[in-house]
Order: sequence, then C-alpha cells, then structure tokens
Amino acid sequence: MTDRDPASDDATSTDEVSLHDESLCARGGWFDEFTTPPSNPPLYQTTAFDLHGVEHLEAVTSGAEHGYIYTRDGNPNHAAFAADVAALEHAEAGAVCASGMGAVSAIFLSHLKTADHVVAGRILYGRTSQQLGELQKRFGIEVTFCDANSPETLGAAVRDNTKLCLVESVSNPLMEVVDLPAVIAAVGEVPVVVDNTFATPCLFRPIDHGAAMVFHSASKYLNGHGDVMLGVVAGNSHAITKVRRITSLFGLNANPFECWLASRGLRTLPLRVRQASQNALAVAKFLEGHAAVSRVYYPGLSSHASFGIAQRLLPHGAGGMVSFELQAGEAGVRPLFRRLVETIPFSPTLADVRTTLSWPAGTSHKFMDPDERRARGISDGLVRLSVGIDSVDDVISELDAALNQLP
Repeated sequence: MTDRDPASDDATSTDEVSLHDESLCARGGWFDEFTTPPSNPPLYQTTAFDLHGVEHLEAVTSGAEHGYIYTRDGNPNHAAFAADVAALEHAEAGAVCASGMGAVSAIFLSHLKTADHVVAGRILYGRTSQQLGELQKRFGIEVTFCDANSPETLGAAVRDNTKLCLVESVSNPLMEVVDLPAVIAAVGEVPVVVDNTFATPCLFRPIDHGAAMVFHSASKYLNGHGDVMLGVVAGNSHAITKVRRITSLFGLNANPFECWLASRGLRTLPLRVRQASQNALAVAKFLEGHAAVSRVYYPGLSSHASFGIAQRLLPHGAGGMVSFELQAGEAGVRPLFRRLVETIPFSPTLADVRTTLSWPAGTSHKFMDPDERRARGISDGLVRLSVGIDSVDDVISELDAALNQLP
C-alpha cells in the first residue's frame, strides 16, 4: 500500500483540466470518495441510472442482474423503504407509491377488471369509499359495502366473481377493530386486503392472520413527522410484482426523497406508536368523563363496541387515534377548533408527533353523501383527535380548557 497525499483529494486530473468549462460543469458532482460507506443510507435523487452498455441494460431488464434503470420503475430508496415495511408486516415483498390513495389504486388496478366484484367494509376512509364508487361507475366493477363488525355479512356478499375483500384494521373514524380471523374465515378463498394505517405493524400484523395484502398511507405513522406524501403495499411476491408493474405503468411511483424521509421516520416507529397509544388511552378516559362530550370512540375503552376484539388482537395498545362526539353537535366544532388553534391545531391529516384535530364530516369523509355519512355513524359533531407524543398532561389540560367554554 503506497502513501497517499491528502492534498490530492482536492487535485484536478490532467484530463479534467483539458476539458472546456461547459463540460467540467455539466459532468461534475462526482468524486472517488463517494465509495466510503456513509453512516446513514444515501439519497438516490436521480431520474435515471447510467448503464455500462446495451448488455448491462438487457441483464437488468431480464432480471439476470440486479440494478436500476429509471426511477419510475425503481430506485434504491424505494426498495429500502418497501423492504423494511414488508419485514415489519411479515410479508414477502413491498412496493411504494406516491400516496396512500396511490397504494390502494395500485392494488385495485393490478387485481381487478370490468365485471369483477369487491366486498368492502362499510366504514372506510372516505376517499377509499369514493374510489370504489368511481370504479363501479366508470369501469363496471361491482362493489358491495357490508358491516365489517358482522363478518358473516361479508361472507354472505361473496359471489363467484368476487376478487377482493377490503377492510381496515382500525376503521377511520369510528375506531372499530376488525375481527380479521373471522372475516377471513367468512369470505373463504377471496383475498383479503387490509388498510393497516391506524394500527401499524407495531400493534397488528394482518398477514399473520391470513390477509393477502396490507397497505398504508405511509404519510401517517410509518413516517410520523407530517412531511411526506407516500403509500406502501406489502404482500406475497407474486401480488407485489403485479402492483409494481402498475405503479410504473400508471405513474403511481414514489419520489426517492419521500422514501428516504420515510425510512428515517420508520426508525422510531415502535417508540412513537407506544407513546401515542399510552397518551391516547389517557386522553380517551378524560374525554369520556367530560360533560361537553357525549360519546368517545376508542377501542381501548371498555365502552367501545370493539373492546373485546381489541383486547384479543391489539394486546400492545389500541393506537393513537380517538374520536368523540360533542354534546353541542356541529355547533361546538368551530368554537372548539378556534380555541385550540394555538395548541392542538386543526390539521386534516393524522399521526404527526404533535397532537392534532380533524373534522371527518368536513375533511376525510366530506365527499360522501351527508345522509349516507350519518347513516354510517359519522355525525357532523364528530371530532377526530390524533394524539401525538407530546405531554399528555398538556394535551388534557388544553382540551379541558377549550371544552369547558363550549355551550
């Protein structure tokens, strides 16, 4: 091994000096020291990857050699995040998408065609229900909504052309916990797809109970810091290969930087979920005893209809999401949000490290017919609280002060 002059790190080769300025600038940004492994995963913020030649292209596209060609088709940051989520979900493989809606779109587009049938839970994220309606109206895919609290109704809805059953592990926004083993038994051979956004694999792993695929809005708990728009699907290798093809073909692919951020957020997922669950249970107990609140929806409370199922399937906590009805109904929503704007803000998302409020009737389920929304138990006076990892004493004190000022 020869001695090396440290000053040579900043040196410019004779060949580089001979280039024109335009070439030096256009071809710059590279350095031999990039080969030293970084302590943190690098960001591959690139549109495409340089290939050694046509033979290299053919080897990568055929699968004979591992590699990347174009970021819409795949990127190391995509692969890293998807692999971590798949491992957490006990799945064979994963695929990332531009958003949670991109993830569910990729599942539908890769597994359904005209005249196929889907059985779905009656209480779902509003946009998921809306998308199922669009598939029915525009593409002739039949959809039957059933009460997921009664698995036998899902089973009774299965037809010869039923291709998927869709449920949420913890429903948005009423926090109903699905009895997934019972659902899977009821629908038989129909693949069950689970939105596991609220529970996360830290609290529940649907694939362990027989689900075919799991998807997340990774913008929520998996990233956990309110600065990413991302979705992810996990399942067996065959299903995920179909999903990946659709993400590329329909442009549902994720951004490398979003994946890099989500990978960073994922490192603290168990800690955040554990603390948020503990805080949410304390907040739910407080709300249940407050005179301005008529009802609380939290599966960790014995008063919740899903309490028994939650005790069996979610033994490590019921998550950080709490919904509650105001005694004043819709008339109490606006003044409550105004009084909390500086401490617990109205933010139409969830699962940030800070505690936030949302109004399902005006955000997540706004696009549902009002009568249909109310028929599903989502009233105009329902408030959804995403409890974070901030001090639970502060959160309760702030809620108490605001609730005490309501009519």
